[in-house]
Amino acid sequence: MKEFSAWQNFYVIVGSSAGALIGLQFVMISLIGRLPTTHSDGSDAGHAFSTPTVVHFTAVLVLAAAGCAPWRNATSLGIVWGAGGVVGLLYEISVVRTMLRQNAYRPQAEDWIFHAVMPLIAYGTLAFAGFYELKDLYLAMFAIGGAVLMLLVIGIHNAWDAATWHVFHVLPKQAEREARKEARTIKSV
Repeated sequence: MKEFSAWQNFYVIVGSSAGALIGLQFVMISLIGRLPTTHSDGSDAGHAFSTPTVVHFTAVLVLAAAGCAPWRNATSLGIVWGAGGVVGLLYEISVVRTMLRQNAYRPQAEDWIFHAVMPLIAYGTLAFAGFYELKDLYLAMFAIGGAVLMLLVIGIHNAWDAATWHVFHVLPKQAEREARKEARTIKSV
């Protein structure tokens, strides 16, 4: 279908980017996973802030693969887009509930924007455009492209935010605790 051929490069670029970023996210989680935690509910914070980043990157990867697949008609792809949007919306509702339940970190306005509002908009656009493609495929493809790009940007922001939070917040506190422990050990000797 010629409508899709114009989008091939876009989906190859965003899909490749998402795949690489998923790998980097796993490396980051492996590195920070060795840090001692001070909160007993750290898993809820991870489910609220780290897991969704991998889910967004995975959604981009799957949507990019679907956008490059040799579909016979646009309706089949529209169903995939729409279903992906609905699943994403349901997942985001659970993320928001987890953000409210966890108490390892108090979300700021930026966190609500990038972890709740923007993903809900992206997945809502995806769901709407998936079913709107029956009426206007050209417009739906731009809406899907925007939603996919938005999910990629959200994932990049959230991965960077998590990495910098650990570098500038968690690591200094850990170093301070270790220095106090060493000072106590030296005093007792």
